[in-house]
Amino acid sequence: MTGTRRRAMITALVAVLGASLGVAGAGHLYLRRWRRAAAWFSFVIGAAIVLLWAFVDASTMATADLAALASLDPGSLPPTVTAPIFGLLMVSTFDAYRLAVRGPQVSDGPQCPSCGGELDPEIDFCPWCTIELEWEYPETEQ
Repeated sequence: MTGTRRRAMITALVAVLGASLGVAGAGHLYLRRWRRAAAWFSFVIGAAIVLLWAFVDASTMATADLAALASLDPGSLPPTVTAPIFGLLMVSTFDAYRLAVRGPQVSDGPQCPSCGGELDPEIDFCPWCTIELEWEYPETEQ
């Protein structure tokens, strides 16, 4: 199994585990795509809040009482709330898998000889596949 394929499988596993806990963006966190993970998490939480506000009876859920909101049983929610949230979690998982399959972006800087990821010359290992590197600097003539 190649490094990119293994990374994609691990990303999918992390994303599915995160989605099963209701956390969107877990696969993106594994890929170190911080902003994209935060965007997915915020989007799903925002969508859940809007769906709860629109489709759940206000008498059963007091938004001022956070303890009541946290103790809300997901099984008691209507499918008009749970189905879109489930769909968004699955799209987030697919997006993380797609990013992992695509692999690291090609850049003009140094690249890892093992995985092809972008390297930072200040560290002695690849942040993508953790292979140890030995930097060879050209000798300057004086």
